Amino acid sequence: MTTLAPPPVRVATPTPDSGGRSGPVAWMAIPALLMFLGFGVVPLLGVLALSFTTWDGIGTIQPSGLDSWHAVLSDPGLPHALTVTFLIMGLSWLAQTPLSLLIGVFLAGHQRYREFLAVLYFIPLLLSSAAIALTFKALLDPNFGLGAGLGLPILAQDWLGESKLAVGVVIFVVSWQFIPFHSLIYQGGVRQIPVSLYEAAQIDGAGRLRQFFSITLPQLKYTIITSSTLMVVGSLTFFDLIFVLTAGGPGDATRVLALEMYRSGFKASLMGPASAIAVILVFIGLGLALALRRLGGGSGDDSQLEGA
Repeated sequence: MTTLAPPPVRVATPTPDSGGRSGPVAWMAIPALLMFLGFGVVPLLGVLALSFTTWDGIGTIQPSGLDSWHAVLSDPGLPHALTVTFLIMGLSWLAQTPLSLLIGVFLAGHQRYREFLAVLYFIPLLLSSAAIALTFKALLDPNFGLGAGLGLPILAQDWLGESKLAVGVVIFVVSWQFIPFHSLIYQGGVRQIPVSLYEAAQIDGAGRLRQFFSITLPQLKYTIITSSTLMVVGSLTFFDLIFVLTAGGPGDATRVLALEMYRSGFKASLMGPASAIAVILVFIGLGLALALRRLGGGSGDDSQLEGA
């Protein structure tokens, strides 16, 4: 009589996707969460609470209810500051986006000289905004600037003394400084596009212009949304460059909302209204970011290589 051997026992081995690793991964995210809470949420809540108080920056903080908000919302200068802020935001976006896109596509090539140009184009972003503003202010001086030195009447204008010219100078300087950053974003986006798409287009007889509008632009959809979000939200915080370059002038032509916040808080010592303006800036930026995300369609998990 023979006995049957017992069947082998199979021991289940944990897979890489099992829940055993979820704990360590969650713990690794805690430092980033603490940084966000400490430097993002807590200061925002503090500014929000300060907007319901009266404080001169030195003395005792006194609760004042909605007085600060009423003073800000009833200020006739607020609509003008909002208009100037959105004007500079829109015009700077129109100036930066096409140039950043074209430079980014150009630098996405693999020729050696393009690496040198990429470093050269990136230099303005490394400079201080205050230093850039001082330099351009000296160059545009109608009496001692570049126009007077070269004897060119077209450059010897009162660039910072006329409203329209001052707004144009601000947009030009902002674009000159931040186009390199967005060009770098577009350069990375272009290099993610599969080369096979361009090879197939060449076989079909498509030229470079047709490839740009039929392949490059559609594939950069989410890159454009990301760059536009950074560009639009970042324009709400333009302060140091405008403060040094024009100080909000001439008159109130370049008096943006961030400059209004500075004047209320540090010149008039009204920390309550200044905090209320800061909260308004946060909500405007949040609303614009959400609107651009919805405009892009889809979720943040979608890949830009939708045609691959």
